[in-house]
Amino acid sequence: MTTPAKEPLSATYPLLRDYALQSGVADELLDPNGVMRPVWGPFIEQLSQLSQPEITACFARGDQYLRDAGVFFRQYSTDPHQERDWPLSHIPVIMHEGEWAEICEGLTQRAELLERVVADLYGDATLVRDGHLPAELVAQNPEWHRPLVGLTPASGHHLHFLAFEIGRSPDGSWLVLGDRTQAPSGAGFALENRMATVRVFPEPFPQSKVQRLAGFFRAFRDAMDDLPSTEGGRTAILTPGPGNDTYFEHTYIARYLGLTLLEGADLLVQDGTVQMRTVSGPKPVSVLWRRLDASYADPLELDETSHLGTPGLVDAVRQSNVNLVNSLGSGILETRALMAFLPQIADVVLGEHLKTPNLATWWCGQAAERDYVKANAEDLFIGEAFSRALPFDIGRTDGPKQDPALQTPEALSNWIDTGAGQLVGQEAVTLSTTPVWDSDRLVPRPMSIRVFAARTAEGWVFLPGGYARIGRGGDATALSMQQGGSVADVWVMRDSSVRQETLFDAKNFRRQGPSVLPSRAADNLFWLGRYIERAEGVIRLLRGYHLRLAEAGYDQDPRLVQIAEQLRLLSLDPDEAVITALNPPLSAARVSAGKVRDRFSIDGWAALADLTNSLRDLTPDLARGDDTARALGILLRKITGFKGLVHENMHRTSGWRFLTLGRAIERADGAAGVLMAFAGNDAGPGFPDVALEYADSVITHQRRYRIDPTNETVTDLLALDASNPRAILFQVTAMRRIAEDLPNARISGRVSPVLRALLPLEAQLSVASPSEMNARRLERVRIRLSEVSDRLTTNYLI
Repeated sequence: MTTPAKEPLSATYPLLRDYALQSGVADELLDPNGVMRPVWGPFIEQLSQLSQPEITACFARGDQYLRDAGVFFRQYSTDPHQERDWPLSHIPVIMHEGEWAEICEGLTQRAELLERVVADLYGDATLVRDGHLPAELVAQNPEWHRPLVGLTPASGHHLHFLAFEIGRSPDGSWLVLGDRTQAPSGAGFALENRMATVRVFPEPFPQSKVQRLAGFFRAFRDAMDDLPSTEGGRTAILTPGPGNDTYFEHTYIARYLGLTLLEGADLLVQDGTVQMRTVSGPKPVSVLWRRLDASYADPLELDETSHLGTPGLVDAVRQSNVNLVNSLGSGILETRALMAFLPQIADVVLGEHLKTPNLATWWCGQAAERDYVKANAEDLFIGEAFSRALPFDIGRTDGPKQDPALQTPEALSNWIDTGAGQLVGQEAVTLSTTPVWDSDRLVPRPMSIRVFAARTAEGWVFLPGGYARIGRGGDATALSMQQGGSVADVWVMRDSSVRQETLFDAKNFRRQGPSVLPSRAADNLFWLGRYIERAEGVIRLLRGYHLRLAEAGYDQDPRLVQIAEQLRLLSLDPDEAVITALNPPLSAARVSAGKVRDRFSIDGWAALADLTNSLRDLTPDLARGDDTARALGILLRKITGFKGLVHENMHRTSGWRFLTLGRAIERADGAAGVLMAFAGNDAGPGFPDVALEYADSVITHQRRYRIDPTNETVTDLLALDASNPRAILFQVTAMRRIAEDLPNARISGRVSPVLRALLPLEAQLSVASPSEMNARRLERVRIRLSEVSDRLTTNYLI
């Protein structure tokens, strides 16, 4: 009796019509016999029930979420601020919890091994002394920092947060492709991958069986909080700043975990303790989750050219006054050549074999191996690229495989002779493939998974999935986003439903006190307020110009001449393109906002992005007059929408105060400038109307004075009316009230320097009459406002 042939998968699932095992390649969807792995079945079944338009709509939801959330990465280029959309591969990588548990078991062993190795390298150095590691591999390594030798971390551990790059080999086993110990990135992006994928596939099943990510972050946050701490010490994230390619992740994690995001300049070391510069004075910091490479952390003892670090940080570590996650110097564990020695070291240090082996690695440091590479240098190259004919890739221990300095046989041979570094060879492994959506079907693409681990009091815990890197096309070497690769969520599936996980701990609930505000953050909020208000003023002046140009028909109308003169005082040409006039203040506003991204809501950032994108999309050759005025009206509504969204929704703490102070100073200064130009004694007919329109006070004037605008009525309304939010007095009074709530507003019964500038200004405006507010008096007001700004900067922002 003949057994009927098994029906191919493509007959049941047409979306798999072009999906097949590749020779010598493992696959995540299919087992070695070409049978779908059970863990994928429910997902493929559900996806197959959707039509092509429905799938497209699902993917669009995820992409829209990422755009709205402002998720991006920075691609290496000559422009350090070049942002790229987050390249999400919408189909998740799916694994069963049993297999995931085996992976985590092997990586737990590896984490302990790496801890023992780095402790030895900066401690007794027995591994080098006993011949298990070559001395030159350590001593010549730029990530081995001699000033850190002999330092013991305050917590007793060097490693607290790790990432491992793993891949499945052709035989189905998992290999460690690389260790990330310096400042592992990607955990925040794993969260965003999950948030986006949930929107792509919102149905309860199979999501109900996917392990949650929040528990991992809660455990890690609690572990950091439990590290040894000085009295009142805080936990913060140390970032290189907005120029870093993963800066978005730093801001996202800070916001998600409720941690303060700091740059090196936000810190100072006093008497061996790390202090945060805040508007309330220095505040102690006990734990820094370091996202900054160690070399840049302390210009006094490490890299003296660094402008990113904090002088004295190493001394604070030496005195056990700060915990660094991970410790300075732990980046040496990322050296690819070190992987060649880990199997032997595991046998010696742990007394057991590695449960999850390395990618096969050779250190070409011995004379025989160097001689071999040198003698065969011509065979290692095809054109200007390393040959793939050998079973391993050649690179440097301290740099990329494709180092431009080594891309000729002569350069490679000369470099070996200089002894400037060492060579490392790694086996070229063929990674497994995973399903990726391509047009209207699933196709296999190479992938690796980044696994995150955190040390807690109970041991190492692992993020259950979250982050896979997907190769571009069939190129297994193009996994990096910088090379065109993409990322995908990783689902670790249970057989039964999982319970909800959140960051909230009901047992230890308590309302936190007001968070401290770093001086740098206050400075950026202050200037954000100023730049946005300045941009609005420019929009209003330009719109007034083009409205009157449309009305008068020629640009020699006295009102147009005066508006043009006022614009030139702001270094603007009324005839230049709108985008040219507005790009400077709006670009500056976005830079300031980007530096306090962790304090912005998604809606606030989206509103600012919409505003800047609307400006960018304007036609550069807009017709003067009505067309330009109409476009400016759209921008005006968007900028006021952004201001209202951010200003009204911010918690009334120090951040809101500095943002409001920036707005108030700029608004009062703008009003004074406009009154000098359009409501002075020599102002011609129609000039006061320009001032009223600029201040959005036309209706208020009609209701209050019931006469046509005059210089006196306009001055009274825009300078001296304590109830008009567009008036100078109103803004000065608001500033005085806010300044009274700032730290150190009164010391020993004396008011602060900021209040000493504001109080007499408020008094003078309160008793002045409109006729007294001439150009000279208004100019003195502007000088006093500038003094307020300077005193704010001196006392709080530097």
